[in-house]
Amino acid sequence: MKARIKWVEEVSFLGETESGHAVLMDGPPAGGGRNLGPRPMEMLLIGTGACTAYDVVTILKKARQQISDCVVDIQSERAEKDPKVFTGIHLHFVVTGKNLRPEQVERAIHLSAEKYCSASIMLGKTAKVTHDFEIIEG
Repeated sequence: MKARIKWVEEVSFLGETESGHAVLMDGPPAGGGRNLGPRPMEMLLIGTGACTAYDVVTILKKARQQISDCVVDIQSERAEKDPKVFTGIHLHFVVTGKNLRPEQVERAIHLSAEKYCSASIMLGKTAKVTHDFEIIEG
């Protein structure tokens, strides 16, 4: 996998992926940015959320669960001093579907956390990563 980061101006950078997608990242006005895009550390969080949500949805579909939606709300904590690594990340899954079995949802989240989600497993080297979930019938 390859990626390219190009400085645009001030503290704005354009990230380009090998698959041909681009995202603008920027800093807050107080830090010289214009708030035109997410911060790089925010990108890490949303990438992690997407990685684990992908796993959970895929695992539940393979288990023939009738999933219709999956939202991951993420809360994080960072170190006070540089490098300000993530020290805690909590992922709250809100899974919607018909007759979803809680044990299947829990299993899917566990498999993602322990085996499949490269992003959360990598971040787990510096942060305590926790999970919980709720099921909405719908």
